[in-house]
Amino acid sequence: MHPLEAHLHAVTRRTFLQKSGVGLGAIALGSLLRGTAAANPLAARAAHFAPRAKRVIYLHMVGAPSQLDLFDHKPALEKFDGQLCPEDFIKGKRFAFLRGHPKIAASRYAFARHGRSGAVISELLPHLAGVADELAFVKSMHTDEFNHAPAQLMFHTGFGRPGRPSAGSWVTYGLGSENADLPAYVVLQSGPLAGAGTSLWSAGFLPSVHQGVPFRSGGDAVFFLGNPPDHTPADRRQVLDTVRDLNRAQLADVGDPEIATRIEQYELAFRMQTAVPELMDISREPASTLELYGAEPGKASFANNCLLARRLIERGVRMVQLYDADWDHHANLDARLRTKCRDVDRGMAALIRDLRQRGLLDDTLVVWGGEFGRTAMAQTDSGNGTSTQPGRDHHKDAYTIWLAGGGVKPGVTYGATDDMGYHLAENPVHVHDLNATILHLLGLDHERLTFRYQGRDYRLTDVHGHVVKDLLA
Repeated sequence: MHPLEAHLHAVTRRTFLQKSGVGLGAIALGSLLRGTAAANPLAARAAHFAPRAKRVIYLHMVGAPSQLDLFDHKPALEKFDGQLCPEDFIKGKRFAFLRGHPKIAASRYAFARHGRSGAVISELLPHLAGVADELAFVKSMHTDEFNHAPAQLMFHTGFGRPGRPSAGSWVTYGLGSENADLPAYVVLQSGPLAGAGTSLWSAGFLPSVHQGVPFRSGGDAVFFLGNPPDHTPADRRQVLDTVRDLNRAQLADVGDPEIATRIEQYELAFRMQTAVPELMDISREPASTLELYGAEPGKASFANNCLLARRLIERGVRMVQLYDADWDHHANLDARLRTKCRDVDRGMAALIRDLRQRGLLDDTLVVWGGEFGRTAMAQTDSGNGTSTQPGRDHHKDAYTIWLAGGGVKPGVTYGATDDMGYHLAENPVHVHDLNATILHLLGLDHERLTFRYQGRDYRLTDVHGHVVKDLLA
């Protein structure tokens, strides 16, 4: 072999990429070292058009609240209470648990109109009724899935099976973050994990930097964020510098953008060691604010999470999702629904009031809902018999959500169900339409916000979705 050929043969791929100044590895490493936007995939980016909202707080009631007992008052159900439901309610339908020919179940609660808008709200939510004029109700929601995990995935990823990016991941992919010291996308939970698990805030096939980061209310807010015993921040900095150098060498070798993400995430974690403890210390809030929310420092609760959500978006976090568990009321609906409403009513109403008085509601979108609704028929142990503690089964074809702030028209009700609250009667809104509208309010065109994966372009709304323009202020 000619000496020159031997020399060229000995040049490794790593040497070539590192020394030549070309190739993906060198480009990625060069961007990283220069501190450009490419080095930080969460750097703030311009929207497709002028946004109405800058950030989102998403309140998901895991298990699906009964819209018929909270917002969609149907006096006709009282007339037919205890009678067998119409045949078209069950013919060709699939239910999770209902069997045979179930009976109609009226709501047991009083409803009243509230505010100038005259929004109809159940007696179970007196605090929320106080901010009725800030809310936009959508009473014609529907989805494709009738069991919890698939419906939760459908609601948050646009697809009923795991593997797709969550809405929060799409939002941070499109817009980045306004805070370099905190994650762009934070998840807060009260109660057990939802049926779909961590897939609800997964980045799917997007770069993993866009995945939601769960914060805990007690102990360390983020696992492994604190230093080990007897280790100082200087010790941690030395370790991170060494790991960073190793990752940079690997990045130059293979050019995998996930390595650049890893480097940035290590640095973010180091910065979070200072930012997160201050954020999570709600005892610094005035006593009047804690009283407004019903928040108690040191406790894990939905109220505390609502207050934390406000603190997070104040600091530039783009997407905050609150998951509150135990809304799946197949039996003993009366006692369990009352309990859950007491858990959330004060906190979510306080969140709306607090955002308004701080001037944050106009550009913060708040979304409340579950993965589907509940039936107009009673569910009992026998499926269709009589029970003193009935519940309601899953209902995917008609349910209610509400939105507030962030460019949404306040004090309106959009869409309607029939007299029995079972079929959609006007202005249907599919989950894809809701997601298209949320992205639109953030200045993102849901048809343009795409990511190419395995040979095709994907988006949150798949190949569906229409912006519900009547909800826009």
